[in-house]
Amino acid sequence: MSASNRPKWICAALSVVLATAMLTPQVKAADLQAIEARLQQLEDREDIRALILAYGRALDGRDFHAFAGLFAEDAGEWVGGLGSAKGRDAIFELMDSTIGHNPQSSSQSNFHVFSNEQIVIDGDTAGAVTKWIFVVQDQTENSPQWLYLGHYNDTYIREEGDWRFLRREAFTDIPVQDTPAVD
Repeated sequence: MSASNRPKWICAALSVVLATAMLTPQVKAADLQAIEARLQQLEDREDIRALILAYGRALDGRDFHAFAGLFAEDAGEWVGGLGSAKGRDAIFELMDSTIGHNPQSSSQSNFHVFSNEQIVIDGDTAGAVTKWIFVVQDQTENSPQWLYLGHYNDTYIREEGDWRFLRREAFTDIPVQDTPAVD
């Protein structure tokens, strides 16, 4: 998320912190740097959470151009039960050929739900584990049905100010399936 797209509360919080720091003579430059670093960590976490949610919207909407655009320009990689692909064009082709791009062609509505993300940031790179649930519409009872439960192992990179997936490994935990091939 670029600075112009940050939520207003983040900008307001930064303004209050900096104004308070400037009015308090005991605050040292090191204190300000520590506060700025902590705030940057919070902003980075929120930007990565927004990336994870954008992934779900693109996947569920079968918008694989947008989906592929969430990965690093040349080095982005997706690995999972559908296969693996490196680079935006290859990621688009993998998803479009295995899932298809027309959500209306599916006889079932489906949604991905993400939770329990554990994000660790290290400068312009980050890693995370995120749980996912794949929910479909039960055709006999017309109700939601959890079909798969799994997790992602992610590596992120900041590219031109925005967080992107460098590598996303998709694992299905229930029902148990083979793990993806990891290079």
